[in-house]
Amino acid sequence: MIFRIATRDDLPVVLGLLADAGEERAEVTEAHERAFAAIEADPRNEMLVLAEAGTGTVLGCLQLTYVPGLGQGGCERALVEAVRVRADRRGGGLGAELMRLAVVRARGRGCGLVQLTSNKQRADAHRFYERLGFARSHEGFKLRLEQ
Repeated sequence: MIFRIATRDDLPVVLGLLADAGEERAEVTEAHERAFAAIEADPRNEMLVLAEAGTGTVLGCLQLTYVPGLGQGGCERALVEAVRVRADRRGGGLGAELMRLAVVRARGRGCGLVQLTSNKQRADAHRFYERLGFARSHEGFKLRLEQ
């Protein structure tokens, strides 16, 4: 497996993963192009993919955002979002490997904390994160802003 920063060529596959469309490639809109360009240009953001070594086939993805903070002794924290593994490859340890590599990356950057949120309806995902050592330590809130 290869863990690497996503390129623009990965964008349709990453969007397909985020839509949970299995192997499908999703249509890339102008808004997606702008968002990817912003992530790519920002040293505090990384869209990462896990791909097969021989074929380059993208099997999973996640986004890491590095957040400076005054709490926790002023340590930087890594925020994990958009974690997905291709539906036909789930259950084989790829998600755990993807998260392990993300934690290694955050630790290498000097982060003192890795945090994430997960939809309350995703009980399987919650068990997965707990098996990896993540604790349900906070209650999260979101406010959707109309565009």
